[in-house]
Amino acid sequence: MPIAETSAAAIAASAGHLLWPEPQWVLDAVARGWEWARIQWRRAASQPGAWFDERKADAAVALFPRIFRLTLDRFAGKPFRLALWQEAIVRMLVGWKIPVEILDDEQSAPRIEQVRLFRRLMLWVPRKNGKSEFLAALALLFFVLDGVIGGEGFAFARDEKQGKIVFDKMKAMIAMSPGLADKAQSFKKSIWIPKIRAMFELLSGKPEGKHGRSPTVIVGDEMHEWHTAELANTLRQGTGARLEPIELYASTAGLKTNPTGWALWEESNAILDGRIDDPTSLIVIFAVEQEADWRDETIWPLANPSLGISPTMQFLRREASLAADNPRAEAHFRCYHLNQWIDAVTRWLSLKKWDACIADKNGWRTYTVADGEDFGEKMHAAGLAGRRCFGAFDISSTDDITALVWAFPPDDNNLKWKLVCRFWVPEDSIKKRVKNDRVSYDRWQKSYAITPTPGDYVDQDYVKRAVLEGLDVFEVASIGYDSWNATKLYTDLVKEGAPEELFQKMRQGHQTLGEPTKFFEKLVAFGNLDHGGHPVMRWMAGNTAVRFDENLNFVPNKKRSAEKIDGIVAAVMACGLAISAEEPVDLDGFFNSPVMVGA
Repeated sequence: MPIAETSAAAIAASAGHLLWPEPQWVLDAVARGWEWARIQWRRAASQPGAWFDERKADAAVALFPRIFRLTLDRFAGKPFRLALWQEAIVRMLVGWKIPVEILDDEQSAPRIEQVRLFRRLMLWVPRKNGKSEFLAALALLFFVLDGVIGGEGFAFARDEKQGKIVFDKMKAMIAMSPGLADKAQSFKKSIWIPKIRAMFELLSGKPEGKHGRSPTVIVGDEMHEWHTAELANTLRQGTGARLEPIELYASTAGLKTNPTGWALWEESNAILDGRIDDPTSLIVIFAVEQEADWRDETIWPLANPSLGISPTMQFLRREASLAADNPRAEAHFRCYHLNQWIDAVTRWLSLKKWDACIADKNGWRTYTVADGEDFGEKMHAAGLAGRRCFGAFDISSTDDITALVWAFPPDDNNLKWKLVCRFWVPEDSIKKRVKNDRVSYDRWQKSYAITPTPGDYVDQDYVKRAVLEGLDVFEVASIGYDSWNATKLYTDLVKEGAPEELFQKMRQGHQTLGEPTKFFEKLVAFGNLDHGGHPVMRWMAGNTAVRFDENLNFVPNKKRSAEKIDGIVAAVMACGLAISAEEPVDLDGFFNSPVMVGA
């Protein structure tokens, strides 16, 4: 019997949304600007034979606060009461049914089964809106309460550590709910339901060795960070023997340079607007338009459906305030809180904030050594001689600038970090760069902001002498350098008697410079830095762009910056040495104090 003959709705599929008018909860969602609810309802209603099981949908929604408990902070242990957006998703997933023809293995004849229409959820929602809790509860709803004999469930993300976030919430919910705890047994990387012989497992995130599985429930978190979609595809291909498998995927936005995450985002939008015909995927997107004014509070609820509960408006306002005049923080806010995809490289420091980090706008001249002047005498006059500091040099490869920066942490008499910066450039390149690049090298040379060295490349002997001068005048704790192009200078310094143990290799990647870059940004943002107004450093601060990794950690990026940034890189390196040298704080007494234990 053809499937179309089994349902009156199939006869008038094109009029599906008239046969199934939008219920109040869909209208409520649309009233909040969530147009996806109307699109998905009408598309489901127009499928041949599709119908909405209101009784099942009502039962699933009512089940949440009775069975599931929230797991974190002030919500821990409280009944999981669905927000409107979560309720709409649950109703869509559970309620929409469609007839399918299967072969009855006992009678060897075709028969009709009513199964769920939606086989895949693609949820895009910003951080702190309860995504992980919701994903964990959905996984338990379909795995434990569906009761499929021999069911198989799998949770994964980019790696096992990230996949554990949702998986551990599933285990916590089981432990908190008597209705679940008496059905399921939790282990380190698995959940076992003895009565139906069903197993849910945490996977590593790598596709290798994952064939041969037959999933009923697939959970994938943080799609924007996936290196590949191969594991998701492998698991989906294993669902062929299952009648009602479900794939549950959720993510925030991320970097446009992640090909997998960006492709899944593009696919989701194409399905939602009808360019891709896939009625079995429920696409839910909470985001603001790319060109929207991110500072406009009235649009924040479009991307944050749980706003007011989590995140709070106070939290978003504070994050937005921190992002003002900070291009890097703005990109972070737009990505994580408005669900806008961002470029991997973005401009970093606000020159307005940079210019505010000056005790004396001509302070840099105090540290500058003109012809015939003695560096030690100038540092004594400036009150820097004998002070503890950390140094770093960034060596040019050809005709570029070489930078040496000394960073002085605050002490009893100085509340701010202070920078002493020195720069060298090949004399032969000055005229060329002034003419071709319109950079004021000639003016900087006349004011001794940069020092020319003879020839067409920087003579490292000049830098070596400057480092040795610093060792004589300051209490130098350590000096950082990038071994890629500074090994010769390091070797020459050691030969000249510089203590070998002072020098530390510092790679230019996220692992080494990630935390120092964040620290330096905060120094600038909160005005806790005095750079003396050095004109070359100001130019470099305006040039500097940062490169994000998939977790939105960031470091200065030379290749994509508008111009030279060597001084900023050296300053970040020097500050990094300083914060890594700080004494670890013993917190035992603090956490055992009456303040912490409530005595």
